[in-house]
Amino acid sequence: MNIPFKQYWDLLGKYIQPQKGRFYLLTFLLLSTIGLQILNPQIMRYFIDQATAQAPLNDLVLAAALFIAAALVQQVMGVSATYVGENVAWTATNALRAELAEHCLHLDMSFHNEKSPGELIERIDGDVIEISNFFSQLVIRVLGNLLLLLGIMVAIMFVDWRVGIAFSTFVVIMLFVLNKVRGLAIPHQKAFREANAELFGFLEERLAGTEDIRSSGAVDFVLRGLYKLQTEILKHWRNSWRMFLLVRSTAGYMMVIGNVIAFISGYFLYRNGTITLGTAYLIIYYTNLLGRPVRELEQQVENLQNIGASTLRLIELRAIESKTQDGPGVPIPTGALHLSFDHVDFAYHEDEPVLHDLSFQLEPGKVLGILGRTGSGKTTITRLVFRLYDPTTGQVTLNDVPIQHAELRQLRQSVGMVTQDVQLFQASVRDNLTFFDHTIPDERIMAVIEELELSDWFQSLPDGLDTELETGGRGLSAGEGQLLAFTRVFLRDPGLVILDEASSR
Repeated sequence: MNIPFKQYWDLLGKYIQPQKGRFYLLTFLLLSTIGLQILNPQIMRYFIDQATAQAPLNDLVLAAALFIAAALVQQVMGVSATYVGENVAWTATNALRAELAEHCLHLDMSFHNEKSPGELIERIDGDVIEISNFFSQLVIRVLGNLLLLLGIMVAIMFVDWRVGIAFSTFVVIMLFVLNKVRGLAIPHQKAFREANAELFGFLEERLAGTEDIRSSGAVDFVLRGLYKLQTEILKHWRNSWRMFLLVRSTAGYMMVIGNVIAFISGYFLYRNGTITLGTAYLIIYYTNLLGRPVRELEQQVENLQNIGASTLRLIELRAIESKTQDGPGVPIPTGALHLSFDHVDFAYHEDEPVLHDLSFQLEPGKVLGILGRTGSGKTTITRLVFRLYDPTTGQVTLNDVPIQHAELRQLRQSVGMVTQDVQLFQASVRDNLTFFDHTIPDERIMAVIEELELSDWFQSLPDGLDTELETGGRGLSAGEGQLLAFTRVFLRDPGLVILDEASSR
């Protein structure tokens, strides 16, 4: 199962292209590092040949100084190339994270009902980290080592054309074999990543329901479920590592063959007087130097198998389209809105209808209370108004504008909602009230608090609007959380307000 490099590039290409300046700098650093790696053994060959010929001491000292200076510059260039490569990769993958997060936020509720938050975290963060770790070293370790291989082959060709042909043939065969085996573990690694995502989703749901689990005596049941998931992860991990070992063994055996070629050819050419002792050293050195890019490429082959699985999963996520598409942009009037349901049918699943032929009118400025038993469709009606779902048949309108014709952004700005369970963020009270909209002045916030007669509650806050809330609003009672939600709605001043059991707390 081989993944074309084009798919890797399609995933991150548009985020890497704007960083052309860094790429030019990275190219310079990379080529300089490779050039110095090939140059240094040439200096050493000169030193050995001059020492053998009993050359003046000054020539040997100069050669040694050049060797040390080149080695130091090579290290500086190598570190700089790694630094620039990491910056390019993290800039690109952070942008990819933002795109994926925004993409998931715009997908319809049916997608989020199928995918747990833990699973999405593993995809948006875990899979992208895998790609970042690869792309941060792609140019340096893959392209750089390929260029180093080419440079070594050219250098050996100048030393002796027979050795050069033998090594060139060996390198071509080696790269062909590594390319053939690089995709063996991708199916197993993809299954491993998916099993990890399931584990994250399992943990997220169970940890959120700790109170219910413990009170119901279901701890042992949860632990058994955890054991099953971990067993599945172990199975896929073993399968993928068997393939990794095959790749490593292949690269190791090929390096042994390369060393045998180097020693035999160097020995016979030196014995025949075709090459000097320094040149024989050069052949052995280049062979050992060849081992480094081979090992690096072998590691990147393993990384490609990890990245291949992550790339497939991210491409699949990116390809998912929301069933709720944005409308052409018919404007919704401001002020109080007239809501109409006209013969609306809806079902979450085809064989389980929730609403059937529902019709009603809600005049502007009027209040409508909806009662019904659990599961009768009360919350579903609110979801249809927000277009979290679309009706199976029928039509919902606001001031005679079908909501499918309006932009989703304007629709959701025109309708406010207070739910029974309020989502609070780890941020200040101000940010929780304004949803991080810093254009709303504090005076407007305070006016709404006064209008809602929440001054006593506000005075109890230790730092006023700057009071920091913990994750999930810990430190506030459920009732105080709903007061925050009421304030949010008044700050938005929508034309229609929906209260979904909002006074329950």
